[in-house]
Amino acid sequence: MKIVHKIILANTFNILLIALTGFFAYENLNLLLTKLRYVEIADDLNASFLEMRLSEKNYFLYRDASALSDIQNKLNQSKEAMESDRDDIVRAIGATNYKQLESSTHAYLQVISSANSKAPTSDELQSHIREAGQKLREFSDHITKLERTNVNRIIADSRAGLFTSLFLILFSALGVNQLISRRILASLKDIEKVAHAISEGNFNKVKTSIQAEESGLLMKTLSGMRWFSFFQSNPSDELGSAMKAINAMSEDLKKHEELIIQSKKLASIGILTAGVAHELGNPLNNISMMAQAYAELYDDLSREDRLDYMKKVDEETERIKDIVKNLLDFSKPKKPNRKETHINEVVQKSLKLVQNMISISNIEINIRLEDGLPAVFIDINQIQEVLINLITNAIQAASPGTELRIATRPGTDPDHVEIEVKDTGKGIPPEFLPHVFDPFFTTKEASGTGLGLFVSYGIIQNHQGNIRVQSELGMGTCFTIELPAYNEKETRDEWS
Repeated sequence: MKIVHKIILANTFNILLIALTGFFAYENLNLLLTKLRYVEIADDLNASFLEMRLSEKNYFLYRDASALSDIQNKLNQSKEAMESDRDDIVRAIGATNYKQLESSTHAYLQVISSANSKAPTSDELQSHIREAGQKLREFSDHITKLERTNVNRIIADSRAGLFTSLFLILFSALGVNQLISRRILASLKDIEKVAHAISEGNFNKVKTSIQAEESGLLMKTLSGMRWFSFFQSNPSDELGSAMKAINAMSEDLKKHEELIIQSKKLASIGILTAGVAHELGNPLNNISMMAQAYAELYDDLSREDRLDYMKKVDEETERIKDIVKNLLDFSKPKKPNRKETHINEVVQKSLKLVQNMISISNIEINIRLEDGLPAVFIDINQIQEVLINLITNAIQAASPGTELRIATRPGTDPDHVEIEVKDTGKGIPPEFLPHVFDPFFTTKEASGTGLGLFVSYGIIQNHQGNIRVQSELGMGTCFTIELPAYNEKETRDEWS
C-alpha cells in the first residue's frame, strides 16, 4: 500500500470515528430531550391530579357538589393535553404505558361522571372514586420517577461515551500517525541507501525493505526531473540526500542510455533489412517460379489453369502489398487524432467490425465490460486497429469450442484502465514470448507478416500506455492493454 493511501486510510478512520461519536451523541441528546419533555408534561399532569384529589376530599368532607364537576373538567383537560402530546409521551414511556395511563384516566372519569349523576353518593361509589384517583396518581408518579431515573442514566452514559470516544480518537490519531511517520522515515532512509549504492555502481549489493510501490515510483519520477537538482547544494534531510544521489545516478544513466539507443537503432536497421528481404523474397520467388512454369506449360494449359496461375500470382502480389503497407505504417505513422472517449465504446465498435469472423469461427465469446470506468484520451481508429489485430490473432489461434474473453476493468494504477483479450487456444511457447513484439516475428508460419503486434506495440506506447502478454502452452494467451485515464489539465499541458 502506498504511503498516500495509508495517510488517507488513517484520516478516514479518524473521521469515521468522530462521525460515529457525533451520531451517538446526537441520538442520546434527542432521547434526553424527549424524556425531559415528558417529565414537563408529567409534572403538569401530576399537579392536575393533585388538585383533583383535593377536590375529591372537599366533596367527601363538605358534600360540595361543584367539586365533582371541577374534577370532571380537570380530567377532560388532562385527557386533551395527553392527546395533543401523544407522540412525545409515547416516545418517552412507550405505547403500553401510555395506554395504561389513558385507561386509568378514563376509569377515573367514568367513576366521577357516575357519582355526579347520583345524589347522594353511596359508600361503595365513594370507595371506587378513592381507588380510581389513587391508582391514577400512583401510576403517574411511578412513571415520572422512572423517567427521571432514565434521564440521569442517559446523561451518565453520554458523559462516559464522550470520554471513551475522545480517548479512542486521541489514541488512534497518535498511534496511526506514529506508525505512518516511522514507515515514511524508514522508506526514505532505504531510498538514500539504494541511491548511494547505485550511484557507486554496487548494483548487485542493493538490498532494501521498501515496497516496490513506494520506492520504485518515487525513483522513477525523481530521476526524470531536472529541477530537483536545486536541492543538491544543501540537502537537509533524507529526501534531499536521496535526490542528490539519484541525480548523480541519472546523469550517468543518461550517458549510457544514449549509447544504448544508438545501438538499438543500428540493431533495428539490421532486423528491418533482414526482415524485408525475407518477407519480400518469398512471394517474389513464388511469382518467379509460377512465371517460368506458366511459360513452359502455356500450350498445354487450359483456360481454367491459366486463370488459376494468374490468381496465384495476384495473391502473391497482394501479399507483397500488405508487407509494404505495414512497413509504411511502421515507418511513417499517422499523427494521432486523439479525443476523449470511453474505452467500452471503442471495444464494442471493434467487436462489430470482427463480428462475422467471430460468428464463423465457432468459438464462445465472453464479454465483460465494467461500468463506471474513467474516460480515455486516444486515437479511436488506432486503438481499434490494435484491438482488431489482437482479436483476429486470438480467433486464429483458437480451435472450435474454445473461449475468447474480452474484458475491461480499472488498472492496477487507479489512473489507468485495462483491456484484456484472452483466448484458450494452443498458447505461445515460452521461448517465443520475449519476441512477440519484435518486427517480422510471427508464429503463423507462411500466413503472417510479423508486423501486426509490432505496430500495435508502437501505438500503445505512443498513447503513454503499456501492452503485456502472458501465455502457457495448451492453456491459451492473454494480452493486457493499459491506457492512462483522461486528465484534462495534464493532457492540455502535454499536447499544447
